[in-house]
Amino acid sequence: MIKSFAFPRLLVFLLWLACLLPVASIHAQDPKSVPALHAAWTDLLRRHVTPEGFVDYEGFLEEEDQLDAYLQTIRKTPPAATWSAADKEAYWINVYNAATIYTVLQYFPVASINDIRVKELKGYKSVWEAGSVNVGGKVYSLNAIEKEVLRAEFKDPRVHFALVSAATSSPPLLNEAYDGPRLQQQLDAQGRLFLVRSALNQVSPNTVKLSSLFDWYAAEFGEGEKLIAFLNRYAAVKIEPTAAVEFLPFDWSLNNRPRGTDTQALRQR
Repeated sequence: MIKSFAFPRLLVFLLWLACLLPVASIHAQDPKSVPALHAAWTDLLRRHVTPEGFVDYEGFLEEEDQLDAYLQTIRKTPPAATWSAADKEAYWINVYNAATIYTVLQYFPVASINDIRVKELKGYKSVWEAGSVNVGGKVYSLNAIEKEVLRAEFKDPRVHFALVSAATSSPPLLNEAYDGPRLQQQLDAQGRLFLVRSALNQVSPNTVKLSSLFDWYAAEFGEGEKLIAFLNRYAAVKIEPTAAVEFLPFDWSLNNRPRGTDTQALRQR
């Protein structure tokens, strides 16, 4: 008698469980849930990135488990087909920046990210070529995210204002996650901030001294008058089409917060 009742109950339970699984999957892919996916990354950035965009790596080290938990969430939540292009672009920018910070933490203190050599089965690789982050079961290097995903799929040169290579000459790290609905405004604001920082770019009507990023990615930013037209979208002063263009050396020293920064105030934000 007991056995005859047990089987139907088990069958009903399994059917109920099977019905729940598709619903959970749908909710996981609901575009409305995408901003919440990066909330933990925003919390960390607000606590450990200075207003100038430098990184408090010591602070990140104290909460490395939270950064690891965010990257584990990323592993389980690849971009869904239902997401908008902006949601996907923001996702990959966040993943790149989080993976960069996490990689530096594994070797910190380090003078430059370029000093890092990652040991893999077949020897050592540069930090750019080594596998850095797992997304949906596939391991990506930083170069793969930049070249094969962001640049290849979205063709948006402004991503270079957002991607941070842990270097002093990198664009300032935004102290919040990139967010699909606000992505255009965030990238435009980063472009203006990048150009106004005299340590990174020096802009005047007749002469511009630019970050090496504009030279390295000339195929995307353009050259000559095309480059000037692009710069004028973000520059605080109007640059003449005939302005002389020079490129500044790139400082690869770590973008660690300057000594004397009030880290306690940062972590209370």
